[in-house]
Amino acid sequence: MADLIVNKMRYAVKGILFDKDGTLLDFISLWGSWSESLYRHYASQLPAEIAPLSELWGIVHDDAGHVSDYNRSGPLAMGSIHDLVAILAWQGYRLGLSWGDSIRLAWESKAFADREMEQLRPACPLPGIMDLLQQCHEHGLVMGIVTADETAEAIKHMKWTGLYRYFHVILGHDSVERGKPYPDMVEQACLALGLVPQDVAVIGDTNGDMQMGNAAGALVTIGLGSVATAAADQQMLPDAQVIIASYAQIHVETAQ
Repeated sequence: MADLIVNKMRYAVKGILFDKDGTLLDFISLWGSWSESLYRHYASQLPAEIAPLSELWGIVHDDAGHVSDYNRSGPLAMGSIHDLVAILAWQGYRLGLSWGDSIRLAWESKAFADREMEQLRPACPLPGIMDLLQQCHEHGLVMGIVTADETAEAIKHMKWTGLYRYFHVILGHDSVERGKPYPDMVEQACLALGLVPQDVAVIGDTNGDMQMGNAAGALVTIGLGSVATAAADQQMLPDAQVIIASYAQIHVETAQ
């Protein structure tokens, strides 16, 4: 067993479950361009303007109109692919398309954006995560991924980055009956790892991750905050037991 040291507190864990986007990988580089590509393709085929992505999915744009951030309580951060497609399809339906035509167009637009992402492969590990994963590996901690993304997509993204080899299980929203904030993914991941939730830490960037881990009875839920103030991070992650601003605040040591 090893100790996970977080803000100078020690947690005797056997494994760690990570969210993927915004926790292991840079969220904006992966999903910003994908979102805009999907949105443009869909909106270009409608007879009138639809609501902006900021309203539909919780995307934040800078003054130049580029994706700069995301609402960690919004659909893009917490919803499944099916949720995102349905939200977009509702816009077409409001403009007079049949639900069948609108949902078909939304899925076709997703496929278009997926093809662009496959060419770009814009998956970038967050600063410090490679070092933490290597520490966990050297100390015998087992690791898994529990993400709102689809399982096959999550596996593909991790292979793009070279991080896939560190993880013993990868579960997406499609792997369980109920996604975040329910405990199902943590429970299923622990079962696959031969652990119980009380053996693991859950690390994520949304409060849904924290709620999921707490509902499952994880030993500790660790929220990865933003560059905002500590008060803002606490408001964003009210159910986190511990909040860190970066992976510089966390490391692994041999158990005492």
